[in-house]
Amino acid sequence: MNQALSYVFVHGLSGWGSYDSQYRALPYWGMRGGDLMASLRSKGYACYAASVSPTGSAWDRACELYAQLAGTRTDYGRAHSAEYRHERFGPDFSERPLIPSWDAQTRLVLLGHSFGGVTVRLLAALLARGDAAEREADGSDLSPLFAGGLGSRVCSVVTLAAPTNGTTAYELFLDPDFDPGRVPVPAWSRGLARLMSTGTKPRTDGRDPRDYADYDMEIDHALALNRRIGAEPEVYYFSVPCSFTEARPDGTHRPKRGMEPLFVMRSCQMGAYAGRTPAGVPLDEGWRENDGLVNTISAKAPFGAASRDLDPASIAPGIWNVLPTYNGDHMALQGGLTHRHDVLDFYLALLKLIAAAAGGASRDRFR
Repeated sequence: MNQALSYVFVHGLSGWGSYDSQYRALPYWGMRGGDLMASLRSKGYACYAASVSPTGSAWDRACELYAQLAGTRTDYGRAHSAEYRHERFGPDFSERPLIPSWDAQTRLVLLGHSFGGVTVRLLAALLARGDAAEREADGSDLSPLFAGGLGSRVCSVVTLAAPTNGTTAYELFLDPDFDPGRVPVPAWSRGLARLMSTGTKPRTDGRDPRDYADYDMEIDHALALNRRIGAEPEVYYFSVPCSFTEARPDGTHRPKRGMEPLFVMRSCQMGAYAGRTPAGVPLDEGWRENDGLVNTISAKAPFGAASRDLDPASIAPGIWNVLPTYNGDHMALQGGLTHRHDVLDFYLALLKLIAAAAGGASRDRFR
């Protein structure tokens, strides 16, 4: 039975997709290099840019993504909405689904940048296994997402510069033994870092503070979420870690020349930090290498999960295939904010690799 692949791209924290008006002016996927989705479609790949909550939790974003794919009203779940104090139902995509027709003949390749990587991992897990708490709480109107049994709809999950195990960009402010203000940074970077922090701050609406992206990206909480998600045995998992720092003789890391200015201050602080999480997880010097917002070690694979460096000749489902670390900052794979990056060839090679895993074609590009 032939099955088509649809490639669904999911943005990160404070990002935007094709449902958002700003995508036409500055596409999140491609940035100043033009709309990556259009370029990939012109090469024969069915690519779509989802729009999920810019600061919402992985759960809420996964529910919104499912609604866009299924062409239905967003259902955050009876149990979840009651526990986290917000409305059960959200945006309705019945009249404008992301994919014209998503059924058993169309398998998904879910690609998530930054926190989008957490989002697509959770969606894949919910499609496969649903959620026991929602099944127990709900009656006749249970969303198919929480019922599970749809795991065969997903072919592959790809994370791009994702905080799979959390990020010290948040953690270093939680450690009473570390003073980020004492880390030497360029004077001009301070104002830009404040601007970035303001842009990523969630708009509180009375919901539980655990129901936001920043909570999920704290390392203790990210590791707890990993224990819930797991890997599906028939799904091909790929990750692309990024790095744009250099090690110094004293063991710290500093940003390379050309890092996006918004990230420089936080990158310096992450590159100097070592300590422990509130739950006692040690964060040694191996966490210092970063892309400006996400630690390189965190973006490779969930800790404890089966993983290996990519071998294009031997790609197996159910384990993480870690691609070579990409030499770029956190927005390089998007096309860059102020520094333009041409990423079309990278994505053409990546999608070819995924299609090969699913169907057995050539996989030579990433040798």
